[in-house]
Amino acid sequence: MAEREIPEQYLEGCAQILAEVSATGRRLTREELTSRRDLGERAADAGHGLRALVSAHLTAARAAWPATPGSADSALAAIHQVIDAFAEGYERAQRHAVRQEEAARREFIDDLLYGRSDLGRLAERAERFGLRLSQAHAVAVAQGPTAYDEGDPVPRGVEQALLARFGNRDVLLTTKDGRLLCIAPGHQDEVLTHFAKQAHAATDGGRVAIGRPQPGPGGVVHSYEEALNALELAERLELEDPVLRAADLLVYPVLTRDRQAMADLVVSTLGPLTAARGGAEPLLDTLTAYFDSGCVAAEAARRLSLSVRALTYRLERIQKLTGANPADPAHRYMLQTAVIGARLLDWPAKEL
Repeated sequence: MAEREIPEQYLEGCAQILAEVSATGRRLTREELTSRRDLGERAADAGHGLRALVSAHLTAARAAWPATPGSADSALAAIHQVIDAFAEGYERAQRHAVRQEEAARREFIDDLLYGRSDLGRLAERAERFGLRLSQAHAVAVAQGPTAYDEGDPVPRGVEQALLARFGNRDVLLTTKDGRLLCIAPGHQDEVLTHFAKQAHAATDGGRVAIGRPQPGPGGVVHSYEEALNALELAERLELEDPVLRAADLLVYPVLTRDRQAMADLVVSTLGPLTAARGGAEPLLDTLTAYFDSGCVAAEAARRLSLSVRALTYRLERIQKLTGANPADPAHRYMLQTAVIGARLLDWPAKEL
C-alpha cells in the first residue's frame, strides 16, 4: 500500500536549520532539537509511518544541500541530529500509545471478568478486542508454578501456538492474577482444548480448568468463575487431572450448596474416626484411596504403599468406629459423600 503524502507541517523549519548549520558548522540548539521531537510526536499521533517521514526529511535535505563542498560534513551531521531527534519524539509517542492501549485492554479485561461495567457498553468495547459478546463464550484458565504477566515468554509462546494453529478466530488471550486466560466463542471447543494442551506444557505441568459456554455479555464472567472454582476444587480434592472441565465437576457445588448440612454429615459420619490412634487423618486417607480406586482393595493398598492385609485392617477399624461398612453398597454412598465433604471443608484440619 502506498504511503500517504507527508504534510509540510512535519518538516517545518527543517530546511532553514540545515542551511544555517551547514553554513556555520554549529550543532543544533536545544530549542531546535525540542522542536524536532515535538514534530515527531505529532506525526506519530497523526498515524504517519516513520519510514515515509525519514524519506521526506532526506528529500528536504537534498533540496537544501549546500553548494559549498566544505559544508557537506556539517550538513550531514545536522541531518543526523534532525532525524535522530525527530525519531526520538516519534518513538516517545508510540510508547505512550502502547501504554494507553495496554491500560485500555487491562481495564476492559477487569470489567469483563468482574462484570463492573454496563453490559451494553461492555459489548461495544469488546469488538475492539476481537470479541462479540452477543455469542456464547467459554473461558479456560491455566495456573502454573509461578505468576505470569502478558509480556512474559510463557503467555507469548502459548499465544503464538494458538495463532499458528487457528489464526485470528475472535479469541482473546490474556493474564489475570498471575494466571493465563483464553476466552473463545462457546462453539470453538477445539481452541480451548489446544490452549489447555499448550498451557499445560508451557507452565511445566500446570493445571488448566475450562468453564462451560455461557451466553450473552455476562457469560464470560460466569464461565471464568466456573473455571476458577474448578481449580479451587481440584486443589482441595487433590485431583490429578491436568485439564478439568467445570461441566464434569457440577456435583461438587451441589454437595456444598448447603454447607451446614454437609458439615453435619461429615461430623456425624466421620467424627468417630477422631478417636482412632493417630487421629482421623490416616483413616480418612484410607477411605479416599479406597473410593478413588473404585473400591478395589489391592489398588487402594498400592496407592497408600500398604499391604492388602494392612488396608483390610484399616477398613475394619473404620467400620467398627463409624458403624458403616465401606464395602457395603448400602453404606458406601453415605461414606463417600462424607469423605468428599470432608475434603471440601478441610476437615479435620478445620473444626466444623
